[in-house]
Amino acid sequence: MKVVLFCGGLGTRLRERSDITPKSLVNIGNRPIIWHLMRYYAHFGHTEFVLCLGYRGDLIREYFLNYNEALTNDFTLSEGGKKVDLHGFDLGNWRITFVDTGLHSNIGQRLLRVRKYLEGEEYFLANYSDGLSALPLDRQIGEFQASDAVASFSSVNSSQSFHVVRSDPGGVVTSIGTLANEQLWINGGFFVCRGKIFEYIKEGDELVEQPFARLITERKLHTYRWPGFWQCMDTFKDKISFDRMDASGHCPWKVWQPADHDSPA
Repeated sequence: MKVVLFCGGLGTRLRERSDITPKSLVNIGNRPIIWHLMRYYAHFGHTEFVLCLGYRGDLIREYFLNYNEALTNDFTLSEGGKKVDLHGFDLGNWRITFVDTGLHSNIGQRLLRVRKYLEGEEYFLANYSDGLSALPLDRQIGEFQASDAVASFSSVNSSQSFHVVRSDPGGVVTSIGTLANEQLWINGGFFVCRGKIFEYIKEGDELVEQPFARLITERKLHTYRWPGFWQCMDTFKDKISFDRMDASGHCPWKVWQPADHDSPA
């Protein structure tokens, strides 16, 4: 299946790093978050990507045009540095289509702009490109294909430090806890769609608002609940959290390294 990655947003909540660099190119370790996400999809056999570009799309193009495999693969240097023999490859079988989908387009409109690159596809995958997970993608796809739904998205129980507050009518707090403790499920941004989804999107629509509302009315929207690792990178604090995981060697999203990701029962 082709994978549509929405990587054209401004990243306003990550201004400490994305004022010049687009959020999708903010590094975790020595590779940008979009690389980690693409590596995740490639692990499940999905290596055809459609990048929906917007803000500083030129930098994303340049990153891949000048991609250096030696930064994440073992290699042997010889002949006084003139010869590099790589012992592994990341992008060897990847096919990446770069599409300018507009600076201020919303997600629904970015998807419409790349429709022609999805012609003939019965199913395709999509992602917000600002979060990583150990979600078992093959299971999500399998459940979706067994249903008659038009679209599916992951719902996750975020462990990030947002506080859910309950209070009485007088404003007295009765409870406060993290999202995880409250067992609230949120959209994790990992989508599986049938090509039919385009019948539900109109010009100007935001994907999760109007089109998904139409699907809900027809009972054609599915969710895959994932209680395991998921984390987004919305703020500089989130970026530091990812960096700490990378430095410690505990990177649950790296499902291509089986010993490192969680598998909840």
